[in-house]
Amino acid sequence: MSAQAVAEGGPEPVGGRGTATGGPEQAVGKGAAAGQRHVGGQARAVAGHADGYEEQAYYRPLWIEEPARRRRLPDPVRTSAVRAVLITAVTLIQAVIAFLSTLAESWLAFPMVLSSVASTVVATWAALDVWVTRQVWNQRHGVVSEPSSTARTLRRERRRARRQARATERAQERIRRQDGAGQLSHP
Repeated sequence: MSAQAVAEGGPEPVGGRGTATGGPEQAVGKGAAAGQRHVGGQARAVAGHADGYEEQAYYRPLWIEEPARRRRLPDPVRTSAVRAVLITAVTLIQAVIAFLSTLAESWLAFPMVLSSVASTVVATWAALDVWVTRQVWNQRHGVVSEPSSTARTLRRERRRARRQARATERAQERIRRQDGAGQLSHP
């Protein structure tokens, strides 16, 4: 079979001349690029020559990036969430150690029970911290669209400050132009 027929997506030989490994092959489907085929789990590029075709290794990337389905959490919220997960993990480890120490009737059981109770309080606080941080971030950065939102007031103040800065700059420019208007030459 010619290299042109292979490149155009025609039928390919199996296990014959031109296979790199001599192993099992898969023909390239409609979704793959022309001039490629899969041999032994790896994609191979087919280069045409006058007497046949020759294969070159073509490696697919290790992963293909896909667009995120949800937006990334804001940095303060993500930080508090990571903190909460770590505290919760430590609390669960302490609870397991307390349980196993109690079963083994070890002296370590009582201190571990006390520390796991304290850690439970801290883990509850960390979970509430995630919720509070998220609510504060939403209100400050305009995600919550309500008339009482702080973000709306902040945006209004920023616009007012920018407008005032532009007006001041225009006034300064006008003063500079008027100063030199009556002069015939510069000093």
